[in-house]
Amino acid sequence: MTYYVYLIISKIKKKTISYVGYTKDLNKRLILHNNGKGAKFTRGRLWKLAYSKKYRSKTKAMSEEYKLKKNFKLRKTIKFNA
Repeated sequence: MTYYVYLIISKIKKKTISYVGYTKDLNKRLILHNNGKGAKFTRGRLWKLAYSKKYRSKTKAMSEEYKLKKNFKLRKTIKFNA
């Protein structure tokens, strides 16, 4: 089974915010975030996919999601290149 680690961004005024997660179905998850049914942090905003990477195992995807969540320098780079 394949899993995806993703980073989505949303712009509020001049500030760009990001959210990192993992999922089996990337398109469905993005729709859920944009419809207010995703994570509590993402509700009420319009999100755009900025980064995604495919993994073969849930364990590896979860591990990489954790690393991306903690690596603010990489997140900043991705946000401003999107």
